[in-house]
Amino acid sequence: MPADVVHIVSTGSANLASVCAAVERVGGVPVVTQDPDAVRSAERLILPGVGSFGAAMRELHARSLAEPLTQRIRDNRPTLGICLGLQVLCSASEESPGVPGLGIVPCKVTRLAGSVRLPVPQMTWNRVHPMGSSLGFEPGWAYYANSYRLAEPPEGWSVATTDYGGRFVAAMQRGSVLACQFHPELSGPWGLDLIRRWLLGVEASSAVSVSATGFSRPPSRVIPCLDVKDGRVVKGVQFGNLRDMGDPASLASAYEQQGADEIVLLDVSATVESRRARLRTVQDVRRAISIPLTVGGGVRTREDAAALLDAGADKVSVNTAAVADPDLIRGLADVFGRQCVVVAIDAAKRGEGWSVVVRSGSEHAGLDAVAWAMEAADRGAGEILLTSHDRDGTRAGYDLDLLREVTRRVGIPVIASGGASTPDHLAEAIGAGASAVLAASIFHESQYSVRQVKSSLARCGVEVRP
Repeated sequence: MPADVVHIVSTGSANLASVCAAVERVGGVPVVTQDPDAVRSAERLILPGVGSFGAAMRELHARSLAEPLTQRIRDNRPTLGICLGLQVLCSASEESPGVPGLGIVPCKVTRLAGSVRLPVPQMTWNRVHPMGSSLGFEPGWAYYANSYRLAEPPEGWSVATTDYGGRFVAAMQRGSVLACQFHPELSGPWGLDLIRRWLLGVEASSAVSVSATGFSRPPSRVIPCLDVKDGRVVKGVQFGNLRDMGDPASLASAYEQQGADEIVLLDVSATVESRRARLRTVQDVRRAISIPLTVGGGVRTREDAAALLDAGADKVSVNTAAVADPDLIRGLADVFGRQCVVVAIDAAKRGEGWSVVVRSGSEHAGLDAVAWAMEAADRGAGEILLTSHDRDGTRAGYDLDLLREVTRRVGIPVIASGGASTPDHLAEAIGAGASAVLAASIFHESQYSVRQVKSSLARCGVEVRP
């Protein structure tokens, strides 16, 4: 095989498309494998991880991959572990009591200490601080999606750290083995450069070094939303009167270049027309960007979610199907990890509260929106995408009362959606407790660029990723 071939381990629960796309973007040739001999002997191997510790270890043993993986790491063969791919190197995890890890690192993975200001999972960009010069990359910004972490640096490994309610291991390296708690494949140019240097075996380049000081907490995320119908981005008012806004992949790429922290793609017709989001569109967007991608629309089963993850989504959003079958949330979280599960809630004002609406806003579900958000979090949602149906497309600003009620009741990140037209609206939503702000019209119609919005938020005292 060519020297630039990179074998990528399939554990049955990881979203491999993002890793494959990143390897291709840095000049590598990705080969997905479940072959124990390939895992043992591959020149370069990536062990990605999205899911739960216990599910990942069961799959590694079921596919006879645990022993060859352990052997290659002990033989110091070039290996890159990503997110859960770092955690399974440890001896155990609080996430799955009684399930032993690979035991290469004799330490236990523990849960992040969350708070009102630091919801768990950590679903955001955060700073990476290499400790000493022996770790082969520069300080920078990386994307995290984790509820658990390795708190103490293991003996014999060079480490980088991140702070989220306390310091923990962001990355660790020993010889030719590098393991990252963050997702380099979703961390923009800095993350791609890290993968490129790992692939080539070269030292860090200061060209992508990013200042990692001056912030007291992780930044708030700014997320452009692509509402897609028949393969085109559309926008309307209260989910109706849709207007064509452009090509999804082209818009997503432009927004990444402007500094977008994530992209959300919602197929606004998938549920109504009883079909899944167009996988080809997801594939095209994934190839165009190196930041996280959430996809929703018509997700009814674990197989629907797996298809979107295989196509390039990093997280899946469920709405109508979760209302009809709340057990779907736990089922997805158990297999793919709660970091992959976004529950979208469309809420309409009714009396003193808010009612959940489904099927693109065409039906009331008979549920209180705040109570449903709490239940979704309890059932395993990693994030809430909270849209005010009344404000959607109106440019009247987010429903701040709704945001405050939900964010103070759930301990997971909440994305504000529906009604933004100015940077001040985004700042108000963050002030009301949102971890991230989602907008569409102001970006699609070039009223503001993402960069302009972030600059305005920074002037308002909101912490954002540069």
